[in-house]
Amino acid sequence: MITFDRKIYFDKVRVAPFGGSLNQEQVNGQNFILASWERDPTTTDSRWLAYALATTLHETAKTMLPIEEFGKGKGRPYGKPDPVTGQTYFGRGFVQLTWRENYAKADRELGLTGDKSCEWHAERALDPDTAADIMFKGMAEGWFRGDSKGRQTLLRYFDQDTDDPFGAREIINGDKNIVPNWSDGKSIGKLIEEYHEDFLAALEA
Repeated sequence: MITFDRKIYFDKVRVAPFGGSLNQEQVNGQNFILASWERDPTTTDSRWLAYALATTLHETAKTMLPIEEFGKGKGRPYGKPDPVTGQTYFGRGFVQLTWRENYAKADRELGLTGDKSCEWHAERALDPDTAADIMFKGMAEGWFRGDSKGRQTLLRYFDQDTDDPFGAREIINGDKNIVPNWSDGKSIGKLIEEYHEDFLAALEA
């Protein structure tokens, strides 16, 4: 079992990447992610956890809580109710799970059935336990994206020979080179790389 000193951790992340202050929801969300990892760590490589935290910060608009996609998929194919289940599979969770097939995959991989099924009860993807499992297992196993070399996994970007938090954005989204109008000229990949450095420093402290 891995444990992290919460006082040291929060003292450091409060400064960076959170700019000097944290609200209680941000603290609660990070505590949940840390506790989930401590109970069942995917690896002893803290870079993996730091990257999950960095991705969460970006994907949840810094709330650090499982959230629904802004706009709920309006104008996108996955934003329409499924004719069989009646569910709408817009982004939900720490890493914004989308599309029915991905909700169904979460059920299969995590053994979710009945009232806990994400495919048949899409809002279950917002449950913190479920959202954390989807994030950690999905990023480790490459649920979300692939390319000609195979699935996009954390191991491709963080192992004994590789340390590439910029490239690791490919695990979730292919937008690492996009520069948002609010980012002071930094690309999404660069922003998440910087968040990753801050979270890693706090975890390793």
